[in-house]
Amino acid sequence: MFHYERESRTAYSECYVIENEAGSRGRIDLHFAPPLVYATLCVPESWAEEDIQDVIADADDRWALTADPLREDLIVTVWRGQEVGVYSQEDGGADV
Repeated sequence: MFHYERESRTAYSECYVIENEAGSRGRIDLHFAPPLVYATLCVPESWAEEDIQDVIADADDRWALTADPLREDLIVTVWRGQEVGVYSQEDGGADV
């Protein structure tokens, strides 16, 4: 089971932080370019293939199909690794 918290939304994209029951976090960015939906999924190294497939299925059900029921495909690029930080130019490029 995953919890999704929206970070941002534009007319053609949405970004979510993903948290699993163990508190481990990932991120998915969705970009709507009809008739396709593209996604970048970043997950920790500890997440199993089953976790990744579950998040992809959730993304398809929750956002891709609801945004465009006639869409041709959901194309997902998956990155597995560790979060280094969140950087901002306002803070001199430092991790915030």
